[in-house]
Amino acid sequence: MVPEDRSDGPGAGEESARLQAAGTVRKGCDLSTDSLHGRLQSRRARIHQQIDRELRMRTGAENLYRATSNARVRETVALELSDVNSSLQLLKEELAGLDSSGDTGQPESEGVTAPMIPLGLKETKPLDWAPPLKELICRHFGEDGASYEAEIRELEDLRQATRTPSRSKAGLELLTAYYNQLCFLEARFVTPARGLGPLFHWYDSLTGLPAQQRALAFEKGSVLFNIGALHAQIGARQNRSCPEGIGRAVEAFQRAAGAFSLLRENFSHAPSPDMSPASLSMLEQLMRAQAQECVFEGLLLQAPRAAHDCLAQLRLAQEAAQVAAEYRLVHRTMAQPPVRGYAPFPWITLVHVKAEHFHALAHYHAALGLCDGASVAESELPVLEKVFLSSAEARGPALPQEREERSKLGKAHLRRALLGQEAALQLHAVCRALRREDLLQAVLARALQRSLAKYSELDLEDDFHEATEAPDIQPKTQQRPEGKTPSFSRVKVADIFHRLGPLSVFSAKNHWRLVGPVHLSRGEGGFGFTLRGDSPVLIAAVVPGGRAAEAGLKEGDYIVSVNGQPCRWWKHAEVVAQLKGVGDEGVSLQVVTLLPAAELPVSGDRRPALGGLLRSQKECGQETPVPSRGSPRPRPLLGWNRKANRGKTGRRLSPAPQP
Repeated sequence: MVPEDRSDGPGAGEESARLQAAGTVRKGCDLSTDSLHGRLQSRRARIHQQIDRELRMRTGAENLYRATSNARVRETVALELSDVNSSLQLLKEELAGLDSSGDTGQPESEGVTAPMIPLGLKETKPLDWAPPLKELICRHFGEDGASYEAEIRELEDLRQATRTPSRSKAGLELLTAYYNQLCFLEARFVTPARGLGPLFHWYDSLTGLPAQQRALAFEKGSVLFNIGALHAQIGARQNRSCPEGIGRAVEAFQRAAGAFSLLRENFSHAPSPDMSPASLSMLEQLMRAQAQECVFEGLLLQAPRAAHDCLAQLRLAQEAAQVAAEYRLVHRTMAQPPVRGYAPFPWITLVHVKAEHFHALAHYHAALGLCDGASVAESELPVLEKVFLSSAEARGPALPQEREERSKLGKAHLRRALLGQEAALQLHAVCRALRREDLLQAVLARALQRSLAKYSELDLEDDFHEATEAPDIQPKTQQRPEGKTPSFSRVKVADIFHRLGPLSVFSAKNHWRLVGPVHLSRGEGGFGFTLRGDSPVLIAAVVPGGRAAEAGLKEGDYIVSVNGQPCRWWKHAEVVAQLKGVGDEGVSLQVVTLLPAAELPVSGDRRPALGGLLRSQKECGQETPVPSRGSPRPRPLLGWNRKANRGKTGRRLSPAPQP
């Protein structure tokens, strides 16, 4: 019923074939879905372009119709407007057909359960990371960008794999791994004043229209959107005829709602409608409503054991009313601009159908409780009366104790159930895309037949009393599923550009000078400096007049090389052990000096790594990243930060080894 939007951007098929031939398909990547959804994406984009052209023609015709006073011209323009409107209707119907021809989100079970809206993934074009990354590595980090071709290729392969994630835990881990790598990239290469450089192309999940930005936050936001969409697809495909499948579906929809909530709170200036605050709010509400529906289905599995329990049936009625209230909220959001302009029509209709369907189910279960339930104790009456709402009475109507009166009230609820189920079937018949959903029609028809059978059973008795008006059911749930933020920290990844050094020092946010190599020999007081910290090791103090001071080393310099061996990731003990093993020939060191914000690089022995942001991390409102090869510690920000943990304070001070 709902499409999974993908694009067949230039070279997409060739790239997929290349990856398959090279045997580099990653775990969690499903390339078999790329071609089908790519063709659907292209057709959607083409239809939207035709719709835009017809809308422009209609706008021009309307302006001419209002501006002219010539009767013949007005007649011609009116005829043209009629043709344009007919074309628009045909195009919209064709688009609705495409929206129903993709992934229907059918569950993996044979049981009869209402279909869910799985939401299609955003598609993207292949991206060449090499030029901007090589240029930045050379210009800012002072290294040969060509030597990092393996790392760049690994990043490109990872991104390519995320274009076709499998609908499984492995697919989610693949998207999360790429998202975590984007956090590393942002921490190392991006500053508030300068982006990474590539132009990121993504297609809107709802309309299929392309959007592009150079901001890495757009790439991160799109990946986060796909994490939420993939959770929704996984939830829609669960077997909801068993408690285990229902539990997995509830968890998946909660994760989807959490992803869209996180995106809405931290992403602004969206270039595509699906990532606008209004759309994300609608998607968040939709995922919560679908999770609430799964909660109700789980309670229905226990219903046979409580068929004659009045209190249990009335609680089911309240749960169904809660689901109806959730879907009504979603429908109101979808029916209002701007969401109404791009939300698929089958979605809007399905949400409306479900709102009517569960409203009717609430009255049906209320009728079962009243007609078939055993007599209730007087002490339980206040609790049961709160189930019903009455516009005339704030505390609700009194629950009748006599069997005949309860049957009359139950019959009134059945009438409301029948009216609601007939309304749901009528709405279902209006949408051509939903008419092809046999499973949905079966669910609605079964509910109607069940209510008709019960009504016929009650109608066998002569009833000459005045018809009773059934009150509304108070929405209430014992389990309200809230959104859950995706667990980014569960997927451990290593920084692909680990060789550049710890992020605490070697990032585009810092600017430094490279000093050396500097040759030091051991004096009477050792090398004349004190070391502190790990990765990289810091020169904490320099002895005045010592060998280190004479060589030009300064307090605050970081040691990056010992006798030609890179030591940016060495621990404190490793550097000390290396220095202790130095003989009379001395040691050759390379260090870097972080420059303050106001200082510009100068020429000389202290060679600058060009570029960089002349602004401290503190001024940027960001803390120092953890100098670790492990996974970044995600925080709920698209401008990803990490806690300050440079490992410099609170550590022991170690003087350079004595002779």
